[in-house]
Amino acid sequence: MGLITFRHRGNFNKTEKFLNKVTKREYLNILDLCGQMGVDALAAATPKDSGRTASSWFYEIERNSNTTSISWLNTNENKGVIIAIILQYGHGTGTGGYVQGQDYINPAMKPVFDKIAEMAWKEVTSS
Repeated sequence: MGLITFRHRGNFNKTEKFLNKVTKREYLNILDLCGQMGVDALAAATPKDSGRTASSWFYEIERNSNTTSISWLNTNENKGVIIAIILQYGHGTGTGGYVQGQDYINPAMKPVFDKIAEMAWKEVTSS
């Protein structure tokens, strides 16, 4: 069996700083900014008739010991149906017809998700 040798020069200051920053979860501070970016993008992209659905977007951040999540929600309902969802996916009418959905959520949120990934990476890798 061969002998394995490990040598290094310098120190692990940058690695330790990175790991400490990640452990303290300081990067989570950007989530409020990201949440508002998503609200703004969704409000701008939502098809408008009365404007109630567009102005009813909000976000929630949920943190527990192992995970953090951000959710974008909409409170505009009619008879228990969330209007933002039927605008996205379509719906049947009371007279037997069908209203085709319009994919407005995914294109609106793609740049937001890209920006979140960019900001999070920058936050955890900055000195």
